[in-house]
Amino acid sequence: MKALVLVHGYLGGSPQWANQAEVFSQHFNVITPDLPGFGLNNDMEAPQTIRGFGTYVLDELDRLGISNFHLLGHSMGGMVVQEMVAIAPERVDRLVLYGTGPVGLMPGRFETIDESRRRLTDEGLETTGRRIAATWFLQGENADQYGFCGHLAAMASLQAALAGLSAMEAWSGVDALSRIETPALVLWGDGDRAYQWSQPEQLWKEIAAAQLAVIPGCSHAVHLEKPHLFNAVLADFLGIDSSPGAINPV
Repeated sequence: MKALVLVHGYLGGSPQWANQAEVFSQHFNVITPDLPGFGLNNDMEAPQTIRGFGTYVLDELDRLGISNFHLLGHSMGGMVVQEMVAIAPERVDRLVLYGTGPVGLMPGRFETIDESRRRLTDEGLETTGRRIAATWFLQGENADQYGFCGHLAAMASLQAALAGLSAMEAWSGVDALSRIETPALVLWGDGDRAYQWSQPEQLWKEIAAAQLAVIPGCSHAVHLEKPHLFNAVLADFLGIDSSPGAINPV
């Protein structure tokens, strides 16, 4: 069975993919790694670079004996998977760049990385993590999944939270976009407060084999705000039917 690898973003973790793991496990071996320092791996030291995170995921897949796979990255995880494709393009069959972009500094983000770093130091991880998690939803703290994501964000270690900001701040994947030959889907919520339209637009325009899906009425966590629509778009790109009882893909 083909593997589908889902890579979470900044202050995320594997538990956020529970719905997708349930739906897509009918068709794929779904792998949801926790990046070092985040989620269920919050006791690990986080690398200081996006490439370091990408190398970690590739090493984990090697450990599992998985050579080829479909690959999705969300937010900072979208940067991580761009690095993975740069390192090992022959291993990635289809690529999904979700709520992400090619520039780590994220022009137009709800606050600058410097501001996030300052507030992490001044206000602490739990307060900052929950505040950032609120920006992932159009309804903010009133969103059904806010409490879950706020708790998940607060699970990260302070070292990882700071390392992740530094890794994003120093990263750019712009020069590599024209070298991505993997069939790709760029998926974006039209109310995303972290990645303004210029970011997914650049991915879509500069990756030769890229398709675009814009989900209306969502912010940064489309897979939690509108999971059925997110799953349907992803399933279509992967060439499967996501409805219950659908046949396995060829």
